[in-house]
Amino acid sequence: MIEPALNPESGFRRLRIDLSYDGTNYAGWAKQPDQKTLQGSIEEVLERLVRTPVATVVAGRTDAGVHATGQVLHADIPEFVEPSRYRPEEDIWDFEHFKFRLNQMLDEDIRVNEVSAAPLNFDARFSASARHYRYKLLDGNRDLAPLKRFDTATWFRPLDIELMNQASAPLLGKHDFFTFCRYREGATTLRTLLEFSWSRDSDGCVICDIAADGFGWNMVRNLVGAAVCVGEGRFPVSWMGEILEANERVSDSYVFPARGLTLVQVDYPDAEKLAEISLSEHLGDPSF
Repeated sequence: MIEPALNPESGFRRLRIDLSYDGTNYAGWAKQPDQKTLQGSIEEVLERLVRTPVATVVAGRTDAGVHATGQVLHADIPEFVEPSRYRPEEDIWDFEHFKFRLNQMLDEDIRVNEVSAAPLNFDARFSASARHYRYKLLDGNRDLAPLKRFDTATWFRPLDIELMNQASAPLLGKHDFFTFCRYREGATTLRTLLEFSWSRDSDGCVICDIAADGFGWNMVRNLVGAAVCVGEGRFPVSWMGEILEANERVSDSYVFPARGLTLVQVDYPDAEKLAEISLSEHLGDPSF
């Protein structure tokens, strides 16, 4: 089991970096050989800025093609960073300037929203109490406007969101979500689902808002696909609860496209609560 490092080593400061990105052109968050990834791109820019290797820890390792408007990472930066010979007056700990420089250097499909000093005992991954996602779907075989194609999936049948809400409600709370997760070695499928609701926005798109203490691999997109099966009338409202209890993995064909999924928010305890947390109190779960 991977253990959190609650605080940086002596001689380092821990930064919290909040960011957004369009995941269309990336092979997911995690670094991979010969692949363009979000982690690799961000760490490369951080290393160029502070002129030393930097490792990041992220709240949610999004898959290839998944987006974020509320992603969070932390990075430990040396207390002393040698000034650039081109900008000897630069204060590396001016966080607004740090953010500005990062955004100058990053590709335009990644934006840093905020840079701040991480509070005591903050770990972007292990301190998170909930992760909130949104899935956007245009149903009824309607034409998707070109500029909306990046964060919205399409479906050819019309969907009944009232049926989808009825089917989703019984899954709230703590369950073993083995049915809806792809296998990942060492990862638990026991999760607490905090929100799973369906609505339509002003454009008539179907919106799924879903939150949990953590998610298994492909869990969100599998839950979306299963709910769509109910919404189009293929299965009864009781079906999702029944297959959850049966603990039999559903077909990968229910995994909906990555492009409709966005990480919108990560929740953390406040600084006072974090200061009271010991290493043993962090969940330490390798799947999120």
